[in-house]
Amino acid sequence: MESPAQWLSITGEPLDMDAQGSFLGNCPSISTYKTLNSLGEGAYGVVTRSLDTRTSDVVAIKQLHISSSERHNGIPITTLREISILRSLRHRNIVNVLDVAVGEDKLEDVYMVMEYCEQDMANLMDELKVKFTLSQVKCLARQLLEGLEYIHRNDIIHRDVKLQNLLLTAKGVLKLADFGLSRPFSARPLTPGVVTIWYRAPEILLGTKYYSTPIDLWSAGLIIGELLLNEPVLPAETPIAQLAAMVKLFGTPTKEDVDALRELGCPDLVRWQREGMPSGRADNLARRFEGVATDGTLRFLKGLLRWDMRERWTATEALGRGRRPPKNAEDWWRESPRAVEKEMLPTFPEVRNAAGGSSGERKLEVPERLKEGKKHGADEEAGKEFGGYTFDFGGGDEDGAVVKGVKRVRR
Repeated sequence: MESPAQWLSITGEPLDMDAQGSFLGNCPSISTYKTLNSLGEGAYGVVTRSLDTRTSDVVAIKQLHISSSERHNGIPITTLREISILRSLRHRNIVNVLDVAVGEDKLEDVYMVMEYCEQDMANLMDELKVKFTLSQVKCLARQLLEGLEYIHRNDIIHRDVKLQNLLLTAKGVLKLADFGLSRPFSARPLTPGVVTIWYRAPEILLGTKYYSTPIDLWSAGLIIGELLLNEPVLPAETPIAQLAAMVKLFGTPTKEDVDALRELGCPDLVRWQREGMPSGRADNLARRFEGVATDGTLRFLKGLLRWDMRERWTATEALGRGRRPPKNAEDWWRESPRAVEKEMLPTFPEVRNAAGGSSGERKLEVPERLKEGKKHGADEEAGKEFGGYTFDFGGGDEDGAVVKGVKRVRR
């Protein structure tokens, strides 16, 4: 005979629905952790480097901000979604959530306790001006793609893959972080305005609500390019300027590309064709990466940076794996120089631990030849990011995706 269905808490334990506060499960108090220094703060909360007084382990703690209006209704669905997604994922290239802690007022303050990573990639590039060799870029690219392969295999779209959301440990392990905008796969329409604009795929810029994992692969391609160039590949501050930068770099989309975008139901496609799409532009990728990328590297990047998302490589294909891996992907991993082992990556000073922590917002001096307008930083629509552990939990979605943090199970 089946036992009655039970509810699970945010930490995964069965709930005693008669017990006051049982929704929290066995969450420890935040007083269990001693703050060492701030890693960053913003409108959505604070991230600190802290000490677990029970184990003496150093951890990163992300405060999940709950507004006064939301507190009347408990923990917001977006917060539950991020917690549940991260607690369900276990992979060496995904930041690990160790626990969920609460403040003295229980639901008033909720914290995600995560493994501590010594670096974030944006800080390395922006503050320390680190220049990676091609073999080191391959090592980082492989880890990024393996992380994406894992979450996609588990039916999760990250939706905000960018340099700020890539963390690096002292042992050379790259970790994909910040799942605040992540969603399970859904056949229903999704929110179009996701992904920081520098890393946004063309179909997202053109407003489609029918997208999937290829948007993460586009972002990954731009990150790999950025690691090679030591500067953002497509920095712009508006969707139309970003599209113009794409055409300048990749050439005018073909008729087949435009047809594919039309089939995705991109509402802004017609207006772009009528008002702003340049015609007859040639591919300038080789010129842009002259001196920093081999021919094999250019072919690899083109596999990820395709106008038609159906033609974009999957993470598995980009890794040169699967039943029929693309030859250009296989060749890139095999050609010299090959990827170094992660243990051979250099180590760097922990600049985020300086007094005051990291301001987090990327404000880069973009070269004149790349500018589409005035100087700019990262996309303002996505909020401010701080030290790799960011605070953008997304907005109300139209996707109706099921939140797995609180669910009914048979026991």
